[in-house]
Amino acid sequence: MPDVSIAAPNEASADAGEQVARGGGNAVDAALAAALVTMVNEVGLVSISSGGFVTVQPSDGGPPQTVDGWMDMPGRGRSLGGGTWDVDTDYGGGVTVTIGAGSVAAHGSIAAFEEAHRRWGSVPWRELVAPAIDVARRGFRLSSASRYYLDYVHDDIFGWDEQSRAAVHDDAGAMERGSIVLPDLAASLELIAADGASALHTGELARLISDDVIRRGGILGAADLADYRPVVRPSLISRVGDWTFGTNPPPSVGGVCVAAMLRLLDGRPQGDWDAADVEHLVRVQRAVLGHRLDVLDVSDDLAHDAGAFLALVDRDHLAVLESGSTAHVSATDSDGGACSVTVSSGYSSGMIARGTGIWLNNCLGEPELNPRGLHGLAPGTRLLSNMAPTVGHHVDGSALAIGSPGADRITTAIVQALAGFVNGGMGLQQAIDHPRVHLHRAGRPDEVVKTETELSMYYGGVAATLRRPSPGVGGDETMVAAADPRRDGAVRLVRGSTPRPPAAL
Repeated sequence: MPDVSIAAPNEASADAGEQVARGGGNAVDAALAAALVTMVNEVGLVSISSGGFVTVQPSDGGPPQTVDGWMDMPGRGRSLGGGTWDVDTDYGGGVTVTIGAGSVAAHGSIAAFEEAHRRWGSVPWRELVAPAIDVARRGFRLSSASRYYLDYVHDDIFGWDEQSRAAVHDDAGAMERGSIVLPDLAASLELIAADGASALHTGELARLISDDVIRRGGILGAADLADYRPVVRPSLISRVGDWTFGTNPPPSVGGVCVAAMLRLLDGRPQGDWDAADVEHLVRVQRAVLGHRLDVLDVSDDLAHDAGAFLALVDRDHLAVLESGSTAHVSATDSDGGACSVTVSSGYSSGMIARGTGIWLNNCLGEPELNPRGLHGLAPGTRLLSNMAPTVGHHVDGSALAIGSPGADRITTAIVQALAGFVNGGMGLQQAIDHPRVHLHRAGRPDEVVKTETELSMYYGGVAATLRRPSPGVGGDETMVAAADPRRDGAVRLVRGSTPRPPAAL
């Protein structure tokens, strides 16, 4: 049974990863179990009606792979449009969110989890789902990240649907501060434990979800869920020093941005970030995020255009430089495996599908994910994603898993943490704790350099784990887990069947 290190968004999700690791699970098993719990207790950030990506560094040293379980455009055989309205909120400095049944996309994260487990897992599927069932059955308190988001939107987004309002509000109509219990959710998870992803795509849950969405004016039909398939792709590779990193490939844009920024940083910082390093970082963000807005977000052939951009980055750095709501879990194990999982339900449609206890996503209503407009894609087309779950392999055999939630801050958070760790020689926790910079609306007339003066979940929530092999025969391996203080991050280290405190960072 391998040693496993886990970094997760909250204590309950970290507990789930630990429970599965103690039962013989590897990094993939532990990460998936922890992520499943976030779909229960990270209300407003992620749910079972989510999309996500799982990037795995196989323990046999093979090339990293990414399982794409991101959202599909629904609407097969239906007239598109309707069932939505806009909500203006001060969250994140002010955003307009499109919600309602018409904003619900075809989910895929559980299908991706099932595929990753089939390829690389080592314990039965039911054991991965068991901790999430337990959390749903017992009830749970909102995480700090959920409370922060819901403070802005508990009425406007989560108050229009009767079940949703009852779940997040107390008897006086204020936001719930006690335990949240969704009686149908545990039963839904029991179906997922027994039947796997088919419960959500061709089974009872699929029927309940699609029927309710259609009844309320949406376009997510039974055929959209039945036809959904996760896709396994070779990860997008970048080399930085003695590290080889694998991240999310197209059609996601997040991994492309991470790869380009890492290459353009040119080994910065050397030590702590100084003023010149930060100035260069802003130039890199302007070049990469601006290119994303101008080219990648509207591309008809994202794989081609992303490849051309990365080729230009490698060929001529100077030419390039002059030109939401998610949850993340990382895990590594002593066999050399690493797993990075990022999942999201957007800002939430605000509705719970009747009879399921499942809050439904609003990913069709997020302009960052769907820049061609609410129903502007052909049914069956994958939406865009900022997500960039990343794994790394060092020439000495070390393995790393890293990722972050945070909408368009995902890529900048990951890059700054990786650069501090790989280039700057910082400890993993020190690199994650360091204040961040984010260029909002890069390359636009209203672009703003946002510099973190006090820790804020706006700048992401990086979770990372590391395994370093023993330097000699019989030596102990080093297992490290680091979670972001910007959220309720929690870490666990399991050696054999006995959990121990995380290694010193």
